[in-house]
Amino acid sequence: MIQDNYPALSLEIMDLVGDKWTLLLVYTLGDGALRFSELRRRAMPISQKMLSQTLRGLERHGMVDRNVLPTAPPHVEYALTDLGRTFLSAAKVICQWTKDNLAELQEARARFDTERRAVDQPRAGFRH
Repeated sequence: MIQDNYPALSLEIMDLVGDKWTLLLVYTLGDGALRFSELRRRAMPISQKMLSQTLRGLERHGMVDRNVLPTAPPHVEYALTDLGRTFLSAAKVICQWTKDNLAELQEARARFDTERRAVDQPRAGFRH
């Protein structure tokens, strides 16, 4: 059984790192530390709630540091930790693959949807 080979924490981490918002935030923070508002702007269309939740999860697992800057009012900055930087290379590969293959993925999806509609359409003259 596959679950026997993966403790609950491993599965929790896989859930975190496989999440679209985690990938996008780690990829975005790869350029350097950002304040919350700038990170949200660059990671659109993420909501404020999802941004907060994802950053909290990344911080909890040691992938992101939260730094409160001594300004009035205080500003908060987020940056990848050394551990987060080790994940950055994987996040870059996935994000770049998505960008590079977007047109082909869209075409495949449209083709599938068209074919599926044709299969799901009742045949002419056939009544349920």
